[in-house]
Amino acid sequence: MVSQLKNGIIKQNPVLVLLLGMCPVLAVSTSVFNGLGMGLCATFVLIFSNVAVSLLRKLIPENIRIAAYIVIIATFVTVADLLLQAYLPELSKSLGLFIPLIVVNCIILARAEAFASKNTVAASAIDGLSMGLGFTAALLTMSVIREILGSGTLMGRDIFPAGFQPALLMALAPGGFITLGIIIAAVQWFSNRGNAR
Repeated sequence: MVSQLKNGIIKQNPVLVLLLGMCPVLAVSTSVFNGLGMGLCATFVLIFSNVAVSLLRKLIPENIRIAAYIVIIATFVTVADLLLQAYLPELSKSLGLFIPLIVVNCIILARAEAFASKNTVAASAIDGLSMGLGFTAALLTMSVIREILGSGTLMGRDIFPAGFQPALLMALAPGGFITLGIIIAAVQWFSNRGNAR
């Protein structure tokens, strides 16, 4: 279990190593609140869709498996979206279209096809949790950097003196690409350094 968690968070991080799910990472990582919300929603969907796919894997005909996986994923995305609208309407409004787009997030479909369809329910749940935590960790790392440098705030609170001039570039799309590139380069450097030892 520990190695499986480590695998999803570090060794096969869906964003920083496998380079999947870039669209929401770049779009919603302008604030920690948004990044955490998106990460937790994706983790919820990953865990429950993996469990459902694993439970139904022997009942789903081979020729319609991808369509069946999408229906399963869409069900849990709808549940997550409705829960957000009911209990966290500000976050739901802030994330907007990116919550329904979780349905076509390649991380979730890839885990359903590559892992949950071939493994037990418990292993699939742990895989969903580890990949979700890896996705959330990448989103939070990006969000913290972009919010601090782009707005001078952290979780919406000012952290710099009144004269601080934020780098507005960091709040825009180019800032997202720059931040993501630097983080991926750092992860690869540390990974290669560890392998060399």
